[in-house]
Amino acid sequence: MALQGVILDVDGTLVLSNDAHAQAWVDAFAAFGYEVPFEQVRPLIGMGGDQVIPQMVPGLTDEEGDGKAISERRKELIINHYGPKLEPANGSRQLILKMKDAGLKLIIASSATSQELEVLLKAAQVDDLLDEATTSSDAEASKPAPDIVEVALSKLQIEPNQVLMLGDTPYDIKSAAAAGVGVIAVRCGGFDDAQLAGAIAIYDDPADLLAHYADSPPNKTR
Repeated sequence: MALQGVILDVDGTLVLSNDAHAQAWVDAFAAFGYEVPFEQVRPLIGMGGDQVIPQMVPGLTDEEGDGKAISERRKELIINHYGPKLEPANGSRQLILKMKDAGLKLIIASSATSQELEVLLKAAQVDDLLDEATTSSDAEASKPAPDIVEVALSKLQIEPNQVLMLGDTPYDIKSAAAAGVGVIAVRCGGFDDAQLAGAIAIYDDPADLLAHYADSPPNKTR
């Protein structure tokens, strides 16, 4: 069936923020006496804090105690320190404009909070183009659980087989697949092709996808 809508991830997809998120986790854990190496948390970026915290420190959760405080500290760092310094992924604005011109319905599906999302969309230079979003507050579990994608589908009111997701992590792919949605992946989030193997197509960044827009999604990765 014809494509009618696109679900958009933001971090690592529209804005080059994945390293900043990892460093914010390192800083936030350190503020409460926990040593978490950057290399350990970086592969988890794309998951929500409800998933990351217990993987880094078993026994902690983002709902109480140190885990909740760490989660809040990380959010503050993104909003006030790292977020304003971020750069858009190559071609983000141009790709969004192209999709809007094509008449596609667009919605954000992010594990970020609404406050973080405001900062991230501004950094991606698409804050004036996107106003429909599903965030961490809309779902019980973050990616790789399907909750956020399922809520996005509900808001779009489009069947899964008429929607694609644009993402950059294996967690986007797993989340979307569980909701019956195919994913076009971009490498600019820092994950390699093997990690993105479940995508129906893989491009370097939004600009690369835009350059091949007429024949996307292709039958094989580039």
